[in-house]
Order: sequence, then structure tokens, then C-alpha cells
Amino acid sequence: MTSELISPANAGAAVDQVDVRGPRFAAWVTTVVLAVTLLVSSVSLTAAAVILGVQAVIFAIGALGGPRRHPYGQIFAKLVAPRLAPVTKKEPTPPLKFAQLVGFVFAVVGTAGFATGLGVLGLVATALALVAAFLNAAFAICLGCQIYPLVARLRRSPNPA
Repeated sequence: MTSELISPANAGAAVDQVDVRGPRFAAWVTTVVLAVTLLVSSVSLTAAAVILGVQAVIFAIGALGGPRRHPYGQIFAKLVAPRLAPVTKKEPTPPLKFAQLVGFVFAVVGTAGFATGLGVLGLVATALALVAAFLNAAFAICLGCQIYPLVARLRRSPNPA
């Protein structure tokens, strides 16, 4: 699924991990919200901007606080997880936080598009976010998590000689 890059800063430190079912649940909810946004945009760009703006805030919470603070993650933890079998598979949180950041960027661009009357920009940004959310929800393919190792390598500073 995802792998955590070990850098000098986190070598030997335990990487925070979460039940893989939580982020997939969040991806399903996000998929529904983004689909509703696209449907609503055919009636009102302003309403679509509001819905997508709320989703942008949710993405921001996930990017900053991680899956445990993510509103959909909290719903999963309180209402869904207690009804499921014990956790058998976990994944690291840093790639998940990065994926939420990517979703945030697309949601902000889409919100700006809808809010300024640039419906095509709003539609494209929302549709791209929807594809990513659906891939994660339905097939456990987290696009943000897949590019996270590349970004982590770029951020890593070279070791002094």
C-alpha cells in the first residue's frame, strides 16, 4: 500500500499508523461530497463553491491534524470501527496527510473557480479530486500516497560531507 520513507529525522522513531479502513471510509464520504458538488454545480456555482469550500476545510484539517483528527476519520473511529473486526492492517499517517494536502489544493482551486464564475475550472479541479478519492475508496489506490515518497525525497536535505 504505502511505505514510510526513513530519514535521519525519523530514523528509529515509531511512525504513527492508522487502520487502513479509516482513510478508505473517509475517501468514500469524500467521493460522495465531490459527486454532489459536481451535480449541484449544474444548478448553482455558488452552492457548489460553498460545498467544495467546506470540503476544502475538511481536507485542511486532515492535512494538518492527520487521520485521527480528520472529521470523517472521527466518524469512522466513533461509529464504524467499533462494529468492525479488530485492526489487521495499518498504514503510516505522513502519506495520508500529504494526500489530504493535495486534496486541499484541488478543492481550493475548484472553490475559487466556482466562486468566481469560472465553472470549467471548478468542474475540472473537482473532477480530478473525485477521481483520486474514488480510486482510494474503491481500489485502495491513494494517488497522494503514491507521490509522497517522491516529494519526501525532494524535501530531504543533502547530508553535509
